[in-house]
Amino acid sequence: MQKLAYKLAEVISLSLSLPAKRLNEFFEDQVAFGRINHYPPCPVPHLALGVGRHKDAGLFTILSQDDTGGLEIKRKTDGEWIGVKPTPDAYIVNLGDATQVYSNGEYESVEHRVVLNTERSRFSIPFFVNPSHSTWIQPLEEKVNEKNPAKYKAYNWGMLYTHRRKHDPKTRDEENLPVDHFKA
Repeated sequence: MQKLAYKLAEVISLSLSLPAKRLNEFFEDQVAFGRINHYPPCPVPHLALGVGRHKDAGLFTILSQDDTGGLEIKRKTDGEWIGVKPTPDAYIVNLGDATQVYSNGEYESVEHRVVLNTERSRFSIPFFVNPSHSTWIQPLEEKVNEKNPAKYKAYNWGMLYTHRRKHDPKTRDEENLPVDHFKA
């Protein structure tokens, strides 16, 4: 997963017209981790969520999921929740808030949630790719100029990560969308 993460970071860098290794410095002493999620069936899924709406705070998340479905993304144009159809032998990559800030808004992190299934369990394995705790997240200098000023203030990843760990995303949705707190 680490090798894939570096390759994806290179693709993101190139797509931003930056050198392929531009984001590598943010991977030194990184805080990447995986998790296995199990969502049991729920007889009344509209009354519960597997995971409430949120945006991932890191660089990006690489997600492997089974064929049950349940991942939804929020369409920006109308706020509609759209199901992400599972694709066998494929990963889903969710860009996170840090990528949004580094790109100075050229990319946007994806708001998503997980809904439950009435009959089947769902399993997913996210791999979160985050910078090191000492990293300051701010728009890259190559993405800022007179015509395109910085859209975000700098913030420390470790402080943000610690803050998010202290809050329950099920009860405090505003704490789940931290990039909005750093708009310039």
